[in-house]
Amino acid sequence: MKPRIPFALFATTGALAAALLAGGGQAAAAQAHPVATAHGTFGQYTEGRTASTYDPALVPVGARAGVFSLSAPAVGTTTKLAVSGLVPGRHYGAHVHTKPCGVTGTDAGPHFQHVQDPVSPSTDPAYANPDNEVWLDFTTDARGTGFALSHVDWSYGERRPASVVIHEHHTSSEPGEAGGAGARLACVNVNF
Repeated sequence: MKPRIPFALFATTGALAAALLAGGGQAAAAQAHPVATAHGTFGQYTEGRTASTYDPALVPVGARAGVFSLSAPAVGTTTKLAVSGLVPGRHYGAHVHTKPCGVTGTDAGPHFQHVQDPVSPSTDPAYANPDNEVWLDFTTDARGTGFALSHVDWSYGERRPASVVIHEHHTSSEPGEAGGAGARLACVNVNF
């Protein structure tokens, strides 16, 4: 039987998001689309595909992912990632990226940063850190299921990210390699 993501987790979070935004006043109402969700089954990249794998040995075709994001001035940004069907008992890195998924993992651009590092690629821990970026590292269980949660105190403005990229290993926070998490294994398009 194929492992399933408990998407009820996303529905419950969506109800919470609606309640929070209802109390957010005009600041929340001014946000173009504060709630974003994406659900997809990984396959080889094709135009319009939600979830693409670049390394089927580590993110197999048929594995699944779900992303939920709430981003509003009154509440900051909360992002959840759930995956199933990946390699069991393995560490993965994941981050929100600036561009949509493409033919290769590099097409998704760099990590989205609230305060942008003037140097690219960003490896300075002053910029490449879980308070300035959205880090969603996870470890899969014995069934290949994993979950990650990130909360930052800022919200998306005019600049908006476009995807979540799953990486080869957990994210480094060391100077000179901060933000690095190895190869880009897979990508999920999200309409943040």
